[in-house]
Amino acid sequence: MRNLLISIIDFFYKPFQSIMPLKTFRYAACGGGNLVLDICLYYLVFHVVLHQENLDLILFTLSSHIAALFIVYPITLTTGFLLQKYITFQESDLKGKVQFFRYIQVSFGAIFINYILMKIFVDLLGFYPTPSKILTVIVSIIYSYISQSKYSFKVSDKD
Repeated sequence: MRNLLISIIDFFYKPFQSIMPLKTFRYAACGGGNLVLDICLYYLVFHVVLHQENLDLILFTLSSHIAALFIVYPITLTTGFLLQKYITFQESDLKGKVQFFRYIQVSFGAIFINYILMKIFVDLLGFYPTPSKILTVIVSIIYSYISQSKYSFKVSDKD
């Protein structure tokens, strides 16, 4: 499966090879695929599972757009890690559990950015939740790429 995904991604890389490195393209392809999954799942959870209604957790209540964010998070966290580990950052010599722990740390930063921006866009500015979710991705992608390549999947400086 891994080799098939790499072959497909690399096939589509040809038109972009003069403007970006293969690793960046693979990151974008894996992240883009995971993003599409995230947005589709978010939409389904928000509209079908939660019916756009708040989620009462007895001790506190989550607004539906925030609840959907947290329900979808563990799924796309896992798929994102697996794609980045086995497709994009194959050369990392860190142990898988170290990579996953670091990936989760970076991901918590990204979810915090998403949470704050969703609160601003939806609650403060009154934007519709799904387009707001898409807008938050721009900031998250920049943060995540830098953090994942320099921290989570860092290649050690062995000489």
